Amino acid sequence: MARASTNYVCGDCGHAEVRWYGRCPSCGAFGTFREFREASPASAGRGSRGFRSSGADPANLRPVPLREVDAARAARLPVEPAEIARVLGGGLVEGSVVLLGGEPGVGKSTLLTGLALNWSRRGVRVLYVAGEESPPQIRLRAERLGFKPDEEAGFEILAEVRLEPLLAALEDALAGQAGPAVIIADSVQTLHGEQVDAYPGSPTQIRYCGGTLADFARRHGCPVFLVGHVTKTGDLAGPKLLEHMVDTVLYFEGSGGGAIRLVRAVKNRFGTTGELAVLEMRQDGLVPVDDAGVLFLGGREGREPGAAVCAVRNGSRIFLVEVQALVAGSRYGTPQRVVQGVDGKRVALLAAILEKRAGLDLSGCDVFVKVAGGGRLDDPAADLAILAAIASSLRERPVPAGTLILGEVGLTGEVRPATAESERLREASRHGFTRAVCARPADGRDRPRPPRGLSVAAAESVEEAVALALSAHHDAEEG
Repeated sequence: MARASTNYVCGDCGHAEVRWYGRCPSCGAFGTFREFREASPASAGRGSRGFRSSGADPANLRPVPLREVDAARAARLPVEPAEIARVLGGGLVEGSVVLLGGEPGVGKSTLLTGLALNWSRRGVRVLYVAGEESPPQIRLRAERLGFKPDEEAGFEILAEVRLEPLLAALEDALAGQAGPAVIIADSVQTLHGEQVDAYPGSPTQIRYCGGTLADFARRHGCPVFLVGHVTKTGDLAGPKLLEHMVDTVLYFEGSGGGAIRLVRAVKNRFGTTGELAVLEMRQDGLVPVDDAGVLFLGGREGREPGAAVCAVRNGSRIFLVEVQALVAGSRYGTPQRVVQGVDGKRVALLAAILEKRAGLDLSGCDVFVKVAGGGRLDDPAADLAILAAIASSLRERPVPAGTLILGEVGLTGEVRPATAESERLREASRHGFTRAVCARPADGRDRPRPPRGLSVAAAESVEEAVALALSAHHDAEEG
C-alpha cells in the first residue's frame, strides 16, 4: 500500500517544508503555506514518477562506456516564424521538452496554435492537449489564424486532464508513427495524476506531471511543449525544479501593455540563452516586428534632459534602448530610488559611484530611473548610459540627439569597454547616430575604425565620460 507523506508548500514560489510556517523562508510571503499529502507510487517495476522511464529490463541495466555511446546528431524540426526558431537555437529538437511561461492572456495559446498550424502544413503531426479550453474554442482561434481543414489535417486535439488516460491515449496515437510528432500541453497546471494526493496546479502535481511528460518525450523522441503560468512576482508557478527537468525555458511577456510581445530564452540546452524574439499581436496572430533594433526608441526626440541611449545585446541581437532618469529634491528624510526595467540595487550602486567619483551630490535627491518602451536592462554595457541620464537630469543639460553612450562602470570610477563594441556601433550608425561616448581601449590598443559617419570619443573615468556625454561637441578620436 502506498505511504503518504504530509508537507507544506508555499503557493507563491513552491518552497516545501515539513512543518507549517507563517512566512515563507524562500520568498518571504506571509500566509502562503498550504498542507498537502503526497502518496508515493506503489506499483512495482515502475519509475519514481510512476511510469517506466525506459524500455530496458531493470535486471539488464549496466553502465555504458562513453566510447560505445552513439554520437547521434539532434534532428531539428523547422519552426515558423523565424524569430521563434532563432530563440530555440535554429529549430525544435526532436525529443526535447520546452517550458513556455507567461502571464494569463499574453498570447501563449495563440503562439502555440500558430506554430501547430505551420507544422501541420509541413506534414508534422501535432497533438494538442486541451486542458484550459474546449476543442471548439481552439478551433475558433485556429480559424482566426487562417486554419484550413484540408491543409491542417495533422492538427489533433486531446481533451483530457487526467495524466494516466492521457498517456495511454498518446501511446496509442503514436503507435506506428513514422513521421515526426509534436505534443503541446496547455497547460501543465491543469494536469493531475491519480498517484499524487494533491490538487491540480499544486507544486507537487506540476512537478509530477511535468517530469512524467519529460520522460515520455525522451522515450518516444517527440518534442513536448509545456505551458506554464507565472506568479504575481513574475516567476514560473510551481517549484523551480520543473525548470531543471526541461531542456528549454522560454518567457513570453508583453511590452508596455501594447501589442508587442517578447519571447526570451532563459535556458536552452540546444542553443544560446538570452536570445530575444520580438513579435506583434495582430488579428491574424503573432508576426515578427520589422527593424526591432529600434523598437524601444519610438517617439524619442532627444531634446529633454534625463535621457540617454545605449546599445544592449540580447543573445545574437543588438537593441538600441533609451534610459530615462528624473532627479528631484526629496521631501522625506530618506531619498527614494525608484526604478523600472533595471535592477534597483544596480541603480543605487551607480548613483553612489556618480557621487563619489564624479562629484555630483545626490544625497538629498530622489532618483527615478526607467527603461523606455517597457524594455529591461541586464547588460553591463548600459552602466554608463544610466549614469549619463542621471547626470543629465541633475544638471538640466540634455544628452545631444544622435549620441550613443556605451560602457561598463567599475566601483573605482573607471570606464571599461563593452563586449562586441564594434557590432553595437555599427547598429547605432545604421539607425542614424553620429556620436558615441565609449571607454578607451585597454592596454593602449588602437580602436577599430568606427563606421562611416560615426565619431567616437573615449573616456577613462566616469567624470570624463559624463562631461563628454553632456557636451554639445566633443573631439572625436576617430570618425
